[in-house]
Amino acid sequence: MPADVVLVLTQVPDRAAAEALARTLIESRLAACVSIGAPVDSLYHWRGQIEKAKETPIVIKTAAARYAAVEAAIRARHPYELPEILAVPVTGGHAPYLGWVVDEASGVP
Repeated sequence: MPADVVLVLTQVPDRAAAEALARTLIESRLAACVSIGAPVDSLYHWRGQIEKAKETPIVIKTAAARYAAVEAAIRARHPYELPEILAVPVTGGHAPYLGWVVDEASGVP
């Protein structure tokens, strides 16, 4: 079961964008749960400069089989030219919870 679940990480510029993306993923049954974190300061290289931005992190719990659709949904709605989208495989966890994630992200209401 653990290999069937992934955490998808991304960051958006503000809470409103995070909530809109989270609602889309949940309503479309692409994710079982989306956690929206507190704003963070991010520093990164972009086009030869060091940039600093406030961002809101998002953790998406979904079935591994739904990753491609989750990525497509993020890319379609993300305001950044080059959004962070990382899939982290879950290698262990509470089996009933992992089963719930897979069931909820199955795409079937």
